[in-house]
Amino acid sequence: MRPHGIFFATALLTLCAMTAHGEKPNIVFIMADDLGYGHLGSYGQDKIKTPRLDRMAEEGMRFTQSYSGAALCAAARSILMTGYHGGHTPVRGNSGGIALRDEDVTVAEVLKTAGYRTGLFGKWGLGDADTTGVPNKQGFDEFFGYLHQRHAHSYHTDYLWHNEARYPFPENWNGARKTFVHDTIMEKAVEFIEADHDAPFFCYISVAIPHHEWVAPEESVAPYRGKFPEERPEETWRQGYYTPDAPKATMAGMISHMDKGVGMVLDALKEKGLAENTLVIFTSDNGADRYPIASPEFFAANGVLRGYKYDQYEGGIRVPTIAWWPGTVKTGAENDLPFHFADYMATFAELGGATAAVPSDVDGISVLATFTGTDDPALKRDRFLYWEDQGGQRAGRLGKWKAVQRSSESPLELYDLDADVSETTNVAMAHPDVVAKLYALLDASHSEAPPQIEPDAPKGRHYR
Repeated sequence: MRPHGIFFATALLTLCAMTAHGEKPNIVFIMADDLGYGHLGSYGQDKIKTPRLDRMAEEGMRFTQSYSGAALCAAARSILMTGYHGGHTPVRGNSGGIALRDEDVTVAEVLKTAGYRTGLFGKWGLGDADTTGVPNKQGFDEFFGYLHQRHAHSYHTDYLWHNEARYPFPENWNGARKTFVHDTIMEKAVEFIEADHDAPFFCYISVAIPHHEWVAPEESVAPYRGKFPEERPEETWRQGYYTPDAPKATMAGMISHMDKGVGMVLDALKEKGLAENTLVIFTSDNGADRYPIASPEFFAANGVLRGYKYDQYEGGIRVPTIAWWPGTVKTGAENDLPFHFADYMATFAELGGATAAVPSDVDGISVLATFTGTDDPALKRDRFLYWEDQGGQRAGRLGKWKAVQRSSESPLELYDLDADVSETTNVAMAHPDVVAKLYALLDASHSEAPPQIEPDAPKGRHYR
């Protein structure tokens, strides 16, 4: 990790003060799947109830310019785990089972060097069974959830993975839909948090909600039935997936159900007396899904932001982010620092005293001081943030300027985010010097990806 003058020194003093009692802070990182910037009450949502996350924001810090690492699932997760942005991270394809390599270093491996106990609960997406990418080969002591992304499309699957063994749900065999496995995942995460242990822990909870398939327990959907004008969009490309009879009520119920699970985690920390020594972060892997059955326009899922999942516009990559740490993170605070998923590795390493284990060439930096209210104002305007996808789209942000290139043949679009957060007016013609500078930064940020190999799967299936 590269020191940043006063910023680094302030963060170091803050960390020393926080750990003076001899205990390293625990870290809980909760990530939703396809949750848009506008899906939570604390970010302007007025149709979906998210009381626990709204209270988390009231008791903590709400970030208004926090970004994912990518506008799609697998790359975002790879960036989060490795600290390399989209032009350098190892997993860039989104087929679902492309594996991290043995030589890749993850956040979990970094924290283990500082004595952390590590657990992952939910969707992984960085290596199917019997590959180098499975969580237990990438620094996680405990794993319970889905390995392949396509597997995570089912909330009533007949098995999940517990470490490297199948954990069956016989009550869901032969198409039965009895156990909503998201709830089991959350229960296992709470068990990990509540377990007696002498070491600090890193608990990564990667929920699949509100990604398709769109379904939720009836007790969470029922409060919304009859509240919205309903239609059932024809989506023939989704043949084979369950589609709800009331899509809007179901979408709202999914998010409210996820909200209850987050509350369960926060309650467990309080009941175990761990809250004041635990940093909890809630965020999403990318922007909201654009498909009609998710009703993104009805719910204003990305607020005023342009675009959706898969887009390099703000709606695809800017995500809700809440930091909660009673006694450390300022209550009711709002912060507009631009940062992205590549920064979490260095941030958590500094928090846990594992900075020496962070690879020297990662793209992220520590933003720990921001969580504690002592961030360096100069950092907000001086950093370049980068995004790309395998389809040829790429984007970069430098201060107020945001560049978007929709394909390798497209001209660069330029937006002034201070004046135009909705990216409605392309001002590239008026600022050729800025365009030239951003072109150079974009080109310098890309390296060729390693082979994106999807492992063989059983006949008729996408995953093992």
